[in-house]
Amino acid sequence: MNIILGASGQVGSAIVDFLIDEGEPVKGVIRDKKKAGKFKEKTAEVSIANYFDAEALKPALKDGDTIFVLTPESPTSEDIMGDTRKLLENYRSAIESSKVKKVVGLSSMGAQHSSGTGNLQMSYMLEQAFTDLPVQKVFVRPAYYFSNWLPYLSMVEEQGVLPTFFPVELEIPMISPLDVAEFLAKVISDESTDSKIFEVTGAKTYSSKDIADILSEVLDRDVEAQQIPRSTWKVTILQFGFTENTAENLIEMIEAVIDGKTLPEKEDAVIELPTTFHSYLTGQINGSI
Repeated sequence: MNIILGASGQVGSAIVDFLIDEGEPVKGVIRDKKKAGKFKEKTAEVSIANYFDAEALKPALKDGDTIFVLTPESPTSEDIMGDTRKLLENYRSAIESSKVKKVVGLSSMGAQHSSGTGNLQMSYMLEQAFTDLPVQKVFVRPAYYFSNWLPYLSMVEEQGVLPTFFPVELEIPMISPLDVAEFLAKVISDESTDSKIFEVTGAKTYSSKDIADILSEVLDRDVEAQQIPRSTWKVTILQFGFTENTAENLIEMIEAVIDGKTLPEKEDAVIELPTTFHSYLTGQINGSI
């Protein structure tokens, strides 16, 4: 049985779908029981568990031999690293009391750095959390998600402006989260027993200007990428509902991206996945993906 934590999120839910399509047994573990109904429609098992309650999490791993884990970000956390540490302790406790033989983790490019990367430090912590457990460990480090640009669509459509924290000409690796989910599903169902790390990206790098140009083409209107001034980053992020703690970690992550700390650890081993931003954006707007 494949146990998928975060099964109601954009990546987790897509993993469930891909595994079902392949005829793999799946159990989605979610925190909100209101979302349980859709798993019955998918013919997947579902378990409700608070990840911050180790005893509640343990029964969810029953009959599981492979588990997918992640470190979800919570903008309202007052101590995001402390919360992540507690979460990973609970994962570890639940795995130790189970029959799980394989752990597949959603990490991130930049996870090779133990500090100085803000939110990405959560991925470093994830990769270190199960080191001495006698299980297979596979981590997938994706590039920056295309979906991070979607919250700006209304502003783009209304004002023709794409705000960005990055220098508008800075090119960074980017990827479709659906490509990541499909890759993870293959890793989960793979019967090999090697522990390894995969770094995955899309077919090309993009700058904020490139993203604006593609938005302009797809939306048929002029779009200009405008960098948000560094002096206003914190107040801007706080307006999005972040706490002081999560805002500071997000800012440190943005700076890490700009400083090149989130590039692949091994450039010659990066796996390129096919979806372009143009294709992803068109699919999202048309509701086809």
